[in-house]
Amino acid sequence: MAEKDQQEQVTANSDVESAMVDSEELRHKKRMRRLGYAAAFTVFLTATVLALSLTIMHIKKPNLRFRTVEIEDLSLSSSNTTPSFSMRFEAEVAVKNMNFGRFEYDKSVISMSYGGKKVGEAFISNGEVKVRSTKVIKVTVEVTSNNISSNSNLASDMKLGFLTLTGHGRLDGKVYLMKLFKKKKSPQMDCTIEANLENKVIQEWKCY
Repeated sequence: MAEKDQQEQVTANSDVESAMVDSEELRHKKRMRRLGYAAAFTVFLTATVLALSLTIMHIKKPNLRFRTVEIEDLSLSSSNTTPSFSMRFEAEVAVKNMNFGRFEYDKSVISMSYGGKKVGEAFISNGEVKVRSTKVIKVTVEVTSNNISSNSNLASDMKLGFLTLTGHGRLDGKVYLMKLFKKKKSPQMDCTIEANLENKVIQEWKCY
C-alpha cells in the first residue's frame, strides 16, 4: 500500500514538473513572439523614416528659369561713333518647387548685361510657390546701351544684326515643410539671350 502511494506521489510530482516545463516553454514562446513583433515594427519604422527622409523630408532647391522671352519694342542707332540700342522685353519666369512644402521668396531683381556690363533689369515682387507646383511670373525688362556706348564690339555686333545678352537672377527664400521645418533655399539662373535685330525677335535663349 505504501509502495502504491509512493508511486502515485512520484507520478503527481512528474505531472507537476511537466506542467511547469510546458508553462515555461509557453512563456518563452510568447516572449520570443513579442520580441519578433517588436523587431519587425522597428524595421518597419526605420524603413518608413528613411523613405520619408529621402522623399518628403528631403528639401530641394527650387528651379528658376526664363520660360518665354519676347521683344516688345526695339530702337537702334547704327552710328559708327556712337552706336546705341534700346529694347523692352516681355518675359515669363518660371519658379518650379519640387518640395512637399511651400516656397516663400523675397523681392528680387533680374539683371541683364552686355559685354560684362549691366544694361537693364527686371523686378520680381515677393511671393509664394505652392507645394510641388510651378509659378509663372511675368516681368518687363528694360534694356539700354547708355552705359556701354564706348564698347568696341557694339558697332560690329549691330552691323551683324545680333546682340548677345546675359541675364542673372536669384530668389532668396525659405521652404516650409509641414509647419515644422524651414530651410533657406536660393535658386539662381544664368541665361544667354541672342536678339535678332533685323527681325526684332529673340533668336534663342539658354538658361543653366
